[in-house]
Amino acid sequence: MYRYTTRQRPPTSRRQTEIETFVRDAPTRLSYAVLACWTFWLYAFGPALTLLRAELGFSYTLLGVYELLWAGGAALSAVGFVWAARRLARGALLWCSAVATAVGAGLFTLGDSTAATLLGAVVFGLAGTTMLTVVQAVLSDRHGDRRDRALTEANVGAGASAVFAPLVLGALAASAVGWRATFVLPAVVLVLLYLRHRRQPLPAAPRPTTAKKAGGLPLACWLFAMLTAVSSAIEFCLVYFGPQLLIQAGMSAAAASTALSSNYLGILIGRLLGARLTRRPGRAVALLYASLAVTGPSFVLFWLTDQPVLAVLGLFLSGVGIANLYPLGLSLTLGAAGGQEDRANARSQLILGVVAGVSPFLLGGLADRYGLVTAFTLEPVLIGCCVLLLWGGLRARRASR
Repeated sequence: MYRYTTRQRPPTSRRQTEIETFVRDAPTRLSYAVLACWTFWLYAFGPALTLLRAELGFSYTLLGVYELLWAGGAALSAVGFVWAARRLARGALLWCSAVATAVGAGLFTLGDSTAATLLGAVVFGLAGTTMLTVVQAVLSDRHGDRRDRALTEANVGAGASAVFAPLVLGALAASAVGWRATFVLPAVVLVLLYLRHRRQPLPAAPRPTTAKKAGGLPLACWLFAMLTAVSSAIEFCLVYFGPQLLIQAGMSAAAASTALSSNYLGILIGRLLGARLTRRPGRAVALLYASLAVTGPSFVLFWLTDQPVLAVLGLFLSGVGIANLYPLGLSLTLGAAGGQEDRANARSQLILGVVAGVSPFLLGGLADRYGLVTAFTLEPVLIGCCVLLLWGGLRARRASR
């Protein structure tokens, strides 16, 4: 018989021990905070384009060009990340990319011409994706097999930033300060984080063996990376063109941009649920299938209704469904990398940059030619692709074992 004192704990199973040993140490907390700053910028960027289009009067196609250039910068970041990660410490790469992201945000908001704001979108995508990739690498290095929980928890804070970003943007747009001041806030937070954590050592990049360097990524890793990218494309199409559909339903540009917060609130709630469910390992696949099952009908409600209230409800429910697609898809990608996590991380961001960039651009072109409602047919196609990619990735993973 066991006797327990206040300092003793009953024996635990191996599964319980694995759950309890997840530690949110200083590098983890720093990563969560930096990701929240990046997400604030990113989710202010989409609604800001709606306001910028209202000011400058450019076409849906040009709106898509902003996203395409942002994605092009993201793709450049992904191409160079493995090279940079081998030569720079995680901390140096993190803070340099943070400074460059702030510069890109400044060009986008303070540029006095369309060309300047387009250049800002490129720099924003390049530097911001580098910062994001470093954060994901730190969490993967630190937490290993429990990266699903770390990435999901990190995206809870990101979801909170996503909720507040358009609200702050809308409030400042209606004030004398103007919407552009929104992009200053994450820069201020990053300065404070740097002053607090500049001497904080971060986990070192893993050193793969020569054999692993020579080999390619497994098929399952590529399929999961495609899943991560396509799921992000679903979200980006809603972010960039969802407010335009709300405008067609009778809302003003400012109201439509602010109403997009319903989608972000759904993302926050979905990620809170996801963080709770991933406290125990082995639930990622079931949660991904459930998320896709919620996303499909919710998007149809948003897409086909002509009632603003129902459209906002559809946006909210779509956010709940979309919430965990990216972090869990990325977790599966890194888990299938076979010891090449940095390479898989970079390749996933490269594919994401291409797919998530081309999809809104394609939607914008279709909207100019056939109308916005018809163009949104792209979204069910992307959702169906996610289901197929998840199924194929799981089959490939089982076949490789």
